Amino acid sequence: MSADQKLLVTVILHHDQSKTLDEIMAHTKKSGFYRDFPPDGSELVSWVVAMSYGFIIQLRLEPAALRNLNRFMEQKAWGVFRYEVYPSYDFEPIAQKFKQDHS
Repeated sequence: MSADQKLLVTVILHHDQSKTLDEIMAHTKKSGFYRDFPPDGSELVSWVVAMSYGFIIQLRLEPAALRNLNRFMEQKAWGVFRYEVYPSYDFEPIAQKFKQDHS
């Protein structure tokens, strides 16, 4: 499947601020979160930390792998992260065209 037939999803993970960093790290180690990320069928595109916010992660995946991503988060991230996922797309080429058109 070509890249243009895959979904781009943005995953937002907010740390549970009621837990200490040691508690968060113990949970993620026990669940295998970092060891197993990204889940099967997902390709990591970008993973950044937004200070005071959490992780902003972009993944590319086949539509059939979306359920696997959701199950991964339920099994390995819940308990230390609040989880949000958004379908997304690369706007940079469009922005460049707008820049040229509006010059």
